[in-house]
Amino acid sequence: MARCQVAHACSILPRLRCVSAPATRTGAKQTNLSNHLRVLREAGVVETEPCGRFTYYKLRPDVIESVAGSFTALATAARATRAADTKRACP
Repeated sequence: MARCQVAHACSILPRLRCVSAPATRTGAKQTNLSNHLRVLREAGVVETEPCGRFTYYKLRPDVIESVAGSFTALATAARATRAADTKRACP
């Protein structure tokens, strides 16, 4: 189970969801999914809303867009390096 899969499972759910909904959708164990969601929460990718003994999660689209932009810039730099066939000197 990759964190991208967890994020995708959260994104296609129509409203705030607790861990059981993405767990059912992905087939992952709730404890495994909870750990992934904790990491995503600590990274600021998902928001949480406590409700009694449950915690509900939702994605933060602004953060996803920012990460996507960073990966786009990284891919552009990688293509330029590959096209120039430049190598960094090893010490």
